[in-house]
Amino acid sequence: MIWASGWRLASAVSDAGGLGMIGAGSMYPHVLEEHIQKCKAATGRPFAVNLPLLYPDIDKHVDTVIREKVPVVFTSAGNPKAWTAKLKDKGITVVHVVSSAKFAAKSQAAGVDAVVAEGFEAGGHNGREETTTLCLIPEVRKAIDIPLIAAGGIGSGRSMLAAMVLGAEGVQMGTRFVCSPEASSHINFKNKILSSLEGDTVLALKKLVPVRLIKNSFYEQVAQAEAEGWPAEKLSELLGRGRAKRGMFEGNLEEGELEIGQVSAGISELKPAGEIVRDTWAEFCEALNKPLF
Repeated sequence: MIWASGWRLASAVSDAGGLGMIGAGSMYPHVLEEHIQKCKAATGRPFAVNLPLLYPDIDKHVDTVIREKVPVVFTSAGNPKAWTAKLKDKGITVVHVVSSAKFAAKSQAAGVDAVVAEGFEAGGHNGREETTTLCLIPEVRKAIDIPLIAAGGIGSGRSMLAAMVLGAEGVQMGTRFVCSPEASSHINFKNKILSSLEGDTVLALKKLVPVRLIKNSFYEQVAQAEAEGWPAEKLSELLGRGRAKRGMFEGNLEEGELEIGQVSAGISELKPAGEIVRDTWAEFCEALNKPLF
């Protein structure tokens, strides 16, 4: 949710009864501090911060969430052993994002409080194994005893219920909230999502960090480079700096990197974040109480 989930979106989700999350992956340390402070001023309810552990200033981000007393931190893209103990020592609940049962077990051993198991359908960075959420959640459930949160391809109350039937205690939704007024992503990107169809996204850049992209001119360059067998170093040069910002935040739909999940094909309207939370819960309750036969 880089370039999409700042304090406005996080506070709106929390106010509606979810756990809003600030995506710190696109933020400099002083920017993250500002978003946390504004989120605390906007809502009296708990919220979280996602910290990608590969971020070069991760130590400064950790210091910021501790200093600002953020109640929950979701870590991703790295080894949970690195920061879990320090965060928990400060009373922070730590959740780690994984894409396999193997790493879920390692996360539990590292002392995290819960795990997010993210399937192949998800937007953003993803697992190389391409395990779908439907297959991943039962395997992770068998591998850990701590709470399990499902992610990837979840954008409705019915899919939320399905994840819980498979063994999850909760769900994490990203893509659906990009198409809300509170998301900081560019309106061009939001409109691109609204017009996307089944098959318009693809998992790419597996030699670097796998990411699901909407097909555009930049993706075509990536696909051609991967077909020619470019090494990771050259692919990194093609990706360059600021490619995601160019697409998702500045709205360059051809040369920018457009990260989004497969569930984007099912999104047809822009809705306030609070309405998305309420509609999801209402649909979940309706599906839960509906007879199967």
